[in-house]
Amino acid sequence: MARDATARDDDGGSSALYAVAGALLVVGLLIAFAWFPRLLSSHDPAAIGRDAPDLHLKIIANPGSLATPPAPPPAEVLLSSLKGKAVLLDYWATWCGPCRAEMPIVDRVAARYRDKGLVTIGVNAGEDPDDVAPWIKRNGVSYPIASDDGSAQRAFAVENLPTLVIISTTGKIVAVRVGMTDASELERLVNEAL
Repeated sequence: MARDATARDDDGGSSALYAVAGALLVVGLLIAFAWFPRLLSSHDPAAIGRDAPDLHLKIIANPGSLATPPAPPPAEVLLSSLKGKAVLLDYWATWCGPCRAEMPIVDRVAARYRDKGLVTIGVNAGEDPDDVAPWIKRNGVSYPIASDDGSAQRAFAVENLPTLVIISTTGKIVAVRVGMTDASELERLVNEAL
């Protein structure tokens, strides 16, 4: 009898050990999922401080002041026409979990710094604009969203999502962040660009 009780106690201890190991594995995977793209960063660090390439962006949602004259989407904007303003480009996709997690952060920073001269544009990575625009509306994203055929990604060597590109008021690349960026770091970079 004593032997059976011991065996049962060992099984209970093993179950707890497996539960803790499983929880640690899940936490590790979540951290890796958020930070791994930074390790494989495909952008050229030498690009920091260089002139940002000019982009022709087709705005498919929330054109706001980017539409001249104000008009419903699609609107078009040249990145060079925004010189004199700091620009935050948010490369993302609806299927990208970290992108969706980062969007509320980008949205809050965009709203907070809009009146200080920040222009924020979400650059959707190749999805159908007819699917993206309703997704943006459903999820309450307020900054302008552009559709990309791949040229905007190539311009900044974006290969991983999410990627944030911050451009100064003088048109220089201030930072390229691959993977999730927290609010305090994003605000620091925006202030540097302004």
